[in-house]
Amino acid sequence: MQFSKFIPALAATALMGVASIASAQVKVAVTGAMSGPVALLGQDQYDGFMLAVEQRGGKLGGQAVTVLKEDDQLKPEVGNQIVRKLIDKDRVHAIVGLGFSNVVMASVKPIVESGTVAIATNSGASPLAGASCAANIFSTAWPNDGAPEAMGKFMQDKGIKNVYLLAPNYQAGKDMLTGFKRFYKGNVVEEVYTQVGQADYSAEIAQLQAANPDAVFAFYPGGMGVNFVKQLSQAGLLPKLPVYSVFMVDGTTMPALRDAAVGSVMGMMWDAALDTPENNQFVKAFEAKYKRVPSEYAAAAYDAAQILDVAFKKVGAKVDDKKALAAAVKAAGSEIKSVRGPFRFNNNNMPVQNYYAFNVVKEGGKVVTSQLGVALANHGDAYSTKCPLK
Repeated sequence: MQFSKFIPALAATALMGVASIASAQVKVAVTGAMSGPVALLGQDQYDGFMLAVEQRGGKLGGQAVTVLKEDDQLKPEVGNQIVRKLIDKDRVHAIVGLGFSNVVMASVKPIVESGTVAIATNSGASPLAGASCAANIFSTAWPNDGAPEAMGKFMQDKGIKNVYLLAPNYQAGKDMLTGFKRFYKGNVVEEVYTQVGQADYSAEIAQLQAANPDAVFAFYPGGMGVNFVKQLSQAGLLPKLPVYSVFMVDGTTMPALRDAAVGSVMGMMWDAALDTPENNQFVKAFEAKYKRVPSEYAAAAYDAAQILDVAFKKVGAKVDDKKALAAAVKAAGSEIKSVRGPFRFNNNNMPVQNYYAFNVVKEGGKVVTSQLGVALANHGDAYSTKCPLK
């Protein structure tokens, strides 16, 4: 008799458990290089994404979310295997991160064939911005050409006559230097491509010294950038040789570079020094949680989470409708308050955004970045006209 009184309560508890399980229906994966010399780039993306999830009580779109973390080791074949597993076995609703451009390009086929939403937060390979664009592949990072285009314009406007170019030999490296040359019309002394993951740049630096350019423009992300800048300094080229870069001097490399970075100028769509209410709140929250300054990779992933939050809210219980979710992601791009300032998706699902110029200075004994201005405002990319999407 007394036990029967507990039956309704037990039934209610069981139903609550079922409801809880049912509500945990959103599954997202964050992939990237989580190990090796560029591990901090992948970790920053994961941390930026998870900060946004935590701020929403462990939910996206009001629905409990499971976040999977995968390390592609900066290897295209590993990235492809991971993506196939996430789609076929884990059945994720969205994949965020996707790693470097060479890894992204190796994973395009299964992503497009499955229709699974994918949001790159560390690349915007030119093929995906043009004829090979896809309705379910987005980037909250940058078209690869964007930041170097901004630096090309900035250096052109400064009247720099002779520039030496360096980048790793893969899709992003080629895109970066192509973008730079699209806006820079001075003399390119030399265009050098080095091995991805290279640690020793002594031969390239010797050639650079012999060429004696007015300035150098380089793209070396993560550990590659740390090694390159430190070796420039050791060779006595800093600070007498003006150094301009993209994705080389940033939140991921500044702790290691310190004084070696002082005087350099970089072009980015975001930096911790960007003074907007949204960015100030993001930087403060990131530093409080992770005890370090965020990078542009963390900012791009944070915005990706904001976009998915809006998109999942739009589709509601229909999270398995891949076309509806992709359309919701596209619309959500114009609805969030991005930490970078103006943001929307172009017809090719690449960002339209500002690109800023920043320099590295020493203030009060600390090495910090300072905003120089907007190099390109509300800038898209050169490939969108080749994309059949509207």
